[in-house]
Parts: sequence; C-alpha cells; structure tokens
Amino acid sequence: MTPKPLPTPTLHTARLGLRPVVDADADALFALHSSAHVLRYWDSPPWDERARAGRFVAACRQMADEGTGARLAVDRVSDGAFIGWCGLTGWNPDYRSASLGYCFDDAAWGHGYATEAARALLRWAFDALDLNRVQAEADTRNAASARVLEKLGFVREGTLREDCVVNGDVSDSWVYGLLRREWRPTPEPVPAG
Repeated sequence: MTPKPLPTPTLHTARLGLRPVVDADADALFALHSSAHVLRYWDSPPWDERARAGRFVAACRQMADEGTGARLAVDRVSDGAFIGWCGLTGWNPDYRSASLGYCFDDAAWGHGYATEAARALLRWAFDALDLNRVQAEADTRNAASARVLEKLGFVREGTLREDCVVNGDVSDSWVYGLLRREWRPTPEPVPAG
C-alpha cells in the first residue's frame, strides 16, 4: 500500500508562526542542534557537521511524504526569528497515536513558547489526524520540559530506566501520555504589553 502524504500544516498563535521546515532553515537548525547547552538533555550528542541540518530538513520532507508525521519550524511573530521546532512523529493511523517532540533555542526558554507551539500542534493533530493518544518523553533531569508537558495536560506514566547513553552519560526518561478524552484545548493567551 502506498503511504498517504501528510501535508505539513501552517499554524498561527498569538505570538508564533508554525510552518513547514525549509532549506533556508538549515543555518538556524545547525546553530540550535550544535549547542551543547540546548541539547544537554537530548538523546543524541550535539551536531558537529553542518550537513546534519540538510539531512534534518530532508527527513522532515520524507516524514510528510510518507505520512508518518509533521515537524514545524517555529518563528516568533514579533521579529520573524526562528526560535525552534515542534513536531509529531510516528503517526500510526491504525492506533491513532503519535509522539510529540520539540527543541527551542535557549534564548527562547522561559517565555511559554514551547507550550504555545505544542498546544497549537496538538489542536491541529487531534482534529486533523483523529488522534486518540500522544506520547512524549523527557529526560528526568529536564524539569522545564516536564512542566511544558504537564501544562499541556500530559500525565507522567512511567520511567524508562537508563534508556539513553550519550557521550558516556547514562540517563533515565519519563514517559508522558495525553489521551483525546483528557485533551483540554485552552484559548490562546493574549500577549502582555
């Protein structure tokens, strides 16, 4: 059976624009994923070659073409700056499930951007993909990511013990789940100022 393409949406929130990842994002993606500080809780080491950014962009296209997910670049509306990405991968239409992931530049941390972007993506996904379950994982040391998931309504379901070894550093991950019946899409906040 030929996979059904999954058109990557363009979404808007009060402060953010979410759009398909394009070739022009390669420099910003490399800067994001080559930062040891940004990726300190990631499941792979920082990128050390720029070609990885091109492969990331190609993988985003392939995911859409194969109908397995949607990864969106996130731009701040106020200045048009690329601040990160948010995506759903592993979409299984039979199980009506997918996995949520995101990565944001450290200058964008602490402003609610990850929550705002993920909420917009989840709103689209529950409607367009008829999802029943979304899963996410967070390194147990990453309290900020755990807060993002909990603000979105995810429930911590368990711990994957020593599931990642990056540069010799062994870490555990929390597994979170969000079910359709628990999803509470909240209205977009009005930006202050």
